[in-house]
Amino acid sequence: MAQALEFNATQYEHIKLDQVEGFPTITMVRSHRRNSLSEDHIRELFDAFEVIANSDARGVVLAAEGPVFSSGHDFNDMYGRDMDGMKKLLDLCGKFMQFLQQIPQPVVAQVEGLAMAAGCQLVASCDFAVAGESAHFQMPGGGGGWFCHTPGVALVRAVGRKRAVEMLLTGDPIDSRTAADWGLINKVVPDGEVPEKARELLHRATRGSRYSKGEGKRALYRQMDLDIAAAYDFATDVMARTSQSPDGQEEMISFIEKRRPKFGS
Repeated sequence: MAQALEFNATQYEHIKLDQVEGFPTITMVRSHRRNSLSEDHIRELFDAFEVIANSDARGVVLAAEGPVFSSGHDFNDMYGRDMDGMKKLLDLCGKFMQFLQQIPQPVVAQVEGLAMAAGCQLVASCDFAVAGESAHFQMPGGGGGWFCHTPGVALVRAVGRKRAVEMLLTGDPIDSRTAADWGLINKVVPDGEVPEKARELLHRATRGSRYSKGEGKRALYRQMDLDIAAAYDFATDVMARTSQSPDGQEEMISFIEKRRPKFGS
């Protein structure tokens, strides 16, 4: 059984934690560093999401203070690392980005301002993203001296090859409406409505069985990287297994009995 969500907020320096409308909200508070992702910052995010993953929370919001959602990796934290040190940092970041898609809860990015490089990777790695009209998204490595290799992993899976190549090679920013059209984000709303609309989407995404939603999210991301035959084999096994769960059985019985289902999670 999942535990009730409890945070020790005093252990964090770079994030703050709140409960808003029933959902835990993780807010990045390094606005003085444009919410850049230092190693310590990534570790705090990782820890907070691990706590949520093992709790009874139904969903989670990722937000940021200040005019920049995240400027990407913190070069002050990177400069001077040797290759092994750099690989260690990038490996940690990559594992965290993948973990966002492995936890059972839906994750929505509440994007207010600019999301660059690994900050754009962070948006692409969340299940959903709601952005304000003034938000922009950029992979600046294409116009500089260090290409956005790891951010490109999440980006190409979100927007497809042609659009990812354009962002990664030109380094040009795109506005929020273009980001929505390309599939990087779900919704564009007036700047002042971003928190409200992010939670509204999360409310809709967390209806029904918590167990079924968690299994569904994990299976969806797993089958995306398989060829179609392997994807069907995998999805068939998962769907058959979850049909025997209490919530799966309740879905069928309630339909037959023509009543609203009563899920245990």
